[in-house]
Amino acid sequence: MLTWFQSYTPILNNLALSALVAALPVVVLLGLLAFFRVKAYVAALLGLTCSLLIALLVYHMPVPLALMATAMALPTVCFPSAGSSFVPFLSMTLL
Repeated sequence: MLTWFQSYTPILNNLALSALVAALPVVVLLGLLAFFRVKAYVAALLGLTCSLLIALLVYHMPVPLALMATAMALPTVCFPSAGSSFVPFLSMTLL
């Protein structure tokens, strides 16, 4: 099993900057919905993509763990009502 220890201050050892970067997926999601009138599932997929890139590039999360986390979030992004019942099954399958 792959282990990874998250750093809470990956950007210049500054908690405020790291929190701003970590909030980017939420800003992308809400910005696309509010200002660009993008469909909800497209905005959610772009927010998920943004969070995957931040996990990989900023927090240096290992690729297998980042892809597993993305795979667990994908059903909730695509099917909000059915995703919450699918995630426990997916986590048991991937582990």
